[in-house]
Amino acid sequence: MTDAASRDELKKAAARAAADLVEDGMVIGLGTGTTAAFLVALLGARVRGGLKIIGIPTSERTAAQAVQEGIPLATFADYQRIDLTIDGADEILPGTLDLIKGAGGALLREKIVAAASSRMAVISDDSKLVQRLGSVFAVPVEIVPFGWEATASRLRDRADEVRLRLVPGGGAPYVTDGGHYIVDCRFAAIPDPAGLERELSQMVGVVESGLFVGLATEALIAEPDGVRRLMRS
Repeated sequence: MTDAASRDELKKAAARAAADLVEDGMVIGLGTGTTAAFLVALLGARVRGGLKIIGIPTSERTAAQAVQEGIPLATFADYQRIDLTIDGADEILPGTLDLIKGAGGALLREKIVAAASSRMAVISDDSKLVQRLGSVFAVPVEIVPFGWEATASRLRDRADEVRLRLVPGGGAPYVTDGGHYIVDCRFAAIPDPAGLERELSQMVGVVESGLFVGLATEALIAEPDGVRRLMRS
């Protein structure tokens, strides 16, 4: 089995464990990304078997998959509070369960859904656990297209490297579901994720950052010998 295939099997294991958290009658935040896609497929099978849930998707991509799976969807006009959100992450800090998210480009909607949730369960394989946020992934920052060059310049005063995200193979700027650009920012160290999140949010032109601080309540981490459950300390 290739490494990619084995990682997929771990992601599926984490998704199966998270699907067991879902109960009849829940409003569920449906995450975005490869691991979340496995979860949506599992929930679709349960819905077709009689499970009654309502989903609020974090991206157009997830919404399309949920519709194909037969999962009923709603918006915040219908429900302002979500019972449980299940989503993946790019980096997870054990203990606090602070996260970096946004490699899939859905960080703004993901954070809106997470902030409206009573619980947020993160699903991942063990490669996403880090001792310091930013050690593997850059921090995605969603910005307004107008004057993006000036916003990127301000971010360069704080970050070590700032790169505009481009469409793969195309060269044009990547555009989020909200119509914004993303710049990926690398920092030499992030000793205070909450402080950096606040700092980024106060910059003119910044819409949101991929730092998710104090939102995840638990994490289901798939390892070769099983799925480990971490609770926020």
